[in-house]
Amino acid sequence: MSMRGEIISEEYKNMVWVRDDKGGEYVCYAKDLKSAGHVSENEKEHCLDTGLVLGPNW
Repeated sequence: MSMRGEIISEEYKNMVWVRDDKGGEYVCYAKDLKSAGHVSENEKEHCLDTGLVLGPNW
């Protein structure tokens, strides 16, 4: 594995997939969340909305 792959792999291990109150899915760094299974409105600014990446029909 190249160094680039190792860096990406380590970053991926630090990320979690969570949902908001409306059922939207977000990818966040675990360190940025208070709760491991939920993302608040304030925390969303540090996360990526998977609907923007994958689209609504994924």
